[in-house]
Amino acid sequence: MGDYEAAIEYGQRALVHTTASGDSVEQARAHGLLGTVYFSLGDYRRAADVFRQSVATVEGDLRHARATGIQIPSVRSRSWLVSCLAELGEFTEGMACGAEAVQIAEAAGHLSSAIFAQIRLGALALRRGDLQHAIFILERAFASCQAANLALFLQGVARHLGLAYALAGRGAEALPLFEQVVEQAAADTQGGTALLKGEGYLLAGHLEEARPLAERALALSRTHKARGNEAWSLRLLGEIALQGHPSNVEQTELYYRQALALADELGMRPLQAHCHLGLGMLYVKAGQQEQARAELSMAIALYRAMDMHFWLPQAEAALAQTGGAGPVQRWADKHP
Repeated sequence: MGDYEAAIEYGQRALVHTTASGDSVEQARAHGLLGTVYFSLGDYRRAADVFRQSVATVEGDLRHARATGIQIPSVRSRSWLVSCLAELGEFTEGMACGAEAVQIAEAAGHLSSAIFAQIRLGALALRRGDLQHAIFILERAFASCQAANLALFLQGVARHLGLAYALAGRGAEALPLFEQVVEQAAADTQGGTALLKGEGYLLAGHLEEARPLAERALALSRTHKARGNEAWSLRLLGEIALQGHPSNVEQTELYYRQALALADELGMRPLQAHCHLGLGMLYVKAGQQEQARAELSMAIALYRAMDMHFWLPQAEAALAQTGGAGPVQRWADKHP
């Protein structure tokens, strides 16, 4: 695991071979392999480009074509593209792509493809903060998994649905879902499961359970060069430190700044917004009003640009505590 250079080389060779053979379905699979490697590395822009190429090779009559894998290639490529777009904050394209993936899978009567697409679409809605939509999609996927006894997807649905419940303030429903998500080393090499569980426990007010999960997620992501997960893990550690009593301003700031540096480099706009919000909240607590205004104004601008309205009230209320909203108003004047 983690030999990404070899995986990229293999994927590129497979792409050359399948392109020469003229087999569009296998070409889409080769693109998909390459895209998942770039995604694992946190190179979401490049991964998105590769998945768009994959989608383009299986259009028309090939949309419903099946290969040797457990998913329809056109659905798999679209679903992975949705995950890339979620990290980049390209939600409009992501929602359209995800809905298309679900429609293709359902029209083909392919249950595992439909569930996979629903998980990715639900996760994108969750990333955007559209909780009602996310919960609707993920509950549907969860019910399908239970009815068909598809253990392969059940934990993936559970961790996203649990996080959606926690964000919606439904902690009593979230915690049982997190408790049934098992952190198996073979299944969580990049820290994704520990990361989502940690965030869910934090939202449910269980800081002591959240902290070791965040630390585990950070260690795994660094070991396996999963830079996107590393960035989210650092932000989670910042959130935990922010809510701790007493808070360590310097350490908390360091977590957010490290997460923000990675988010800037990788183009992770939703994470950028969350880091600016966290820093703003930290500076409000520390009485650093000018710094708080700058960070909160940036968070609000990013949330508005991506239509991530769920977090706006919190950011705007914090900004009001600093006694100024000038930068936000100037941004709003330019983006009516």
